[in-house]
Amino acid sequence: MFYNIFLLLLRAGVRVAAPFNKKARQWIEGRRQLFSRLQAAVAGKKKIIWMHCASLGEFEQGRPVLEKLKQDYPDHHLLVTFFSPSGYEIMKNYTGADWIFYMPVDGPHSARRFLDIVNPSLVVFVKYEYWYYYLKATKARQIPLLMVSAIFRPNSPFFKWYGGLYRKMLSCFTHLFVQNQGSVDLLSRILPADRYSIAGDTRFDRVIDIAEKGGPIPLIEQFTGTTPTIIAGSTWPPDESILQKTLNALNDLKLIIAPHEIHGDHITQLQQLFPGCLLYSQLSAGSRAAGESNVLIIDNIGLLSRIYRYAHTTYIGGAFGAGLHNTLEAAVYGKPVLFGPEYSKYMEAVGLIEAGAGFSVSNEAECIATVKQLTGDKALYDSTCQAALSFCYRHKGATEKIMGFIQEKRLLTN
Repeated sequence: MFYNIFLLLLRAGVRVAAPFNKKARQWIEGRRQLFSRLQAAVAGKKKIIWMHCASLGEFEQGRPVLEKLKQDYPDHHLLVTFFSPSGYEIMKNYTGADWIFYMPVDGPHSARRFLDIVNPSLVVFVKYEYWYYYLKATKARQIPLLMVSAIFRPNSPFFKWYGGLYRKMLSCFTHLFVQNQGSVDLLSRILPADRYSIAGDTRFDRVIDIAEKGGPIPLIEQFTGTTPTIIAGSTWPPDESILQKTLNALNDLKLIIAPHEIHGDHITQLQQLFPGCLLYSQLSAGSRAAGESNVLIIDNIGLLSRIYRYAHTTYIGGAFGAGLHNTLEAAVYGKPVLFGPEYSKYMEAVGLIEAGAGFSVSNEAECIATVKQLTGDKALYDSTCQAALSFCYRHKGATEKIMGFIQEKRLLTN
């Protein structure tokens, strides 16, 4: 009952927000005539693998598994669905899958109709997407259902007295691949031991693949030159304020910022915060030269994970309340990683600090002191870089474990 009320409120809330919010409009528009479009796309196709992701971050987490499924099971078709516009709008032209769609809003009719159309051979959910009617219907049809890169915490509703529906959802999964021992300990209270195992975080496999395949980016090389550069990714206003003060205090550095939001209003705010700064679009168009400023704003999508290689020190945004973004994209290049104070829920950030590769800063004074230390002490800097690199490579291999399970249990056949 409460879940159905939640679904009604979800739909109503998005409709109310749509006139004022672009993402809410995209959420609605992307689902118009969804079933008819989906039916036309998959008509006559069999052997479909369906992967569902909440948004872009979860897609990047599931991507190594998706691409390995494509490689190992070439006779199968790949369908990816997103809940959020921030995933769908960026990845809708991704060529690694056969089809990209929004997920129809959960409900008994939606789940039944979706599965009637797609009839998947295997279903993979990523990290923390739990939609009751989809999970229930998938289990009822005896379709193998996996969760990858899951993580559980003691305060999660799965382990509370009121969490009966949540526990039912977990029981629908054929197997849950979790990131750490803490998650295993929690699941051991409510599920049989053969229903879950530690595989690790597939993001390690993804960032290693990006780093090893990445090539030069000439415009970034021209901008950084030989000057130590802080590269800050997925930043929010509190992060940007600290970075501005840090740059003013340490004026022998350069700064590259790739903000989380790249809409016009936010880029204008950054131009006011950093007068005279360059935009990457200006460098690309040739309207400004790389030497005109010591601040570069990345005003497009898709570069960030490849530009950290040019950093002396990196900063990852979101840990002042929005939610810490991907620290591994920077660490994989063997770079020190700075972030704000709200990181305790992010296992990889905790791990980076414990390894000596990550640094939490709560204000500009701490940020200035940390950057000054890293630029002034070569032995410390070198050991930090090695620690970051070792941390990432030590944790790779989750994709291989997941694929091993699929093959061992014969969940798919060519």
